[in-house]
Amino acid sequence: MNTLLISYDLNRPHQDYPKLLNKLKSYGTRWHHLDSLWIIKTNESAKDMRDTLKPLIDSDDELLVVNITDDAAAWSGFNDSGSKWLKDNL
Repeated sequence: MNTLLISYDLNRPHQDYPKLLNKLKSYGTRWHHLDSLWIIKTNESAKDMRDTLKPLIDSDDELLVVNITDDAAAWSGFNDSGSKWLKDNL
């Protein structure tokens, strides 16, 4: 199982991306406490996730997918449920 950090910049003003958000929400184990950053547990590789999400954004948008499985992590300022998820899943 991989833990993927996904971040994006959607560069078109006032653009709504329901297909992208619905796809990200479809992953059962996920963390989303920052506007355009998600952490998802999946069997997909970072490249596979990029290829899955790329068709759901515009060509001038930016997308970053990084495999953070087993990396050290530190955080601050999140509520108890957000911190618990990070502690349990990273």
